[in-house]
Amino acid sequence: MEINHPETHAEVSAAFARYEQALVTNDVAVLDELFWDSPHTIRYGAGENLYGAAEIQAFRAARPSVGLARELDRTVITTFGRDFATANTLFHRNGKVGRQSQSWARLPGLGWRVVSAHVSMMA
Repeated sequence: MEINHPETHAEVSAAFARYEQALVTNDVAVLDELFWDSPHTIRYGAGENLYGAAEIQAFRAARPSVGLARELDRTVITTFGRDFATANTLFHRNGKVGRQSQSWARLPGLGWRVVSAHVSMMA
């Protein structure tokens, strides 16, 4: 298995950047698109445990749309072969530090999608 194949790493990095832009601008359509539309998709957050795309989409629809700007720090994207990757980052928002971890998979006909995500606040 090749770790961090350059072309694959560039693809996942671009998908992650697109996700981050959609997150801070509250582009819910893009966020919903980038998460795998499956009951197997999971997102754990600071105060929620969401199972399946429908729960994740409902959470996003109800989330406040202001105060979403943040700065990323120590982002590490690692690809495993050509179809799986992880993205991990610290973020700073309103004087607090959080962390985000995502598992990405290249899905046939869809491209790169988040299949599992975890977000937590540390301070």
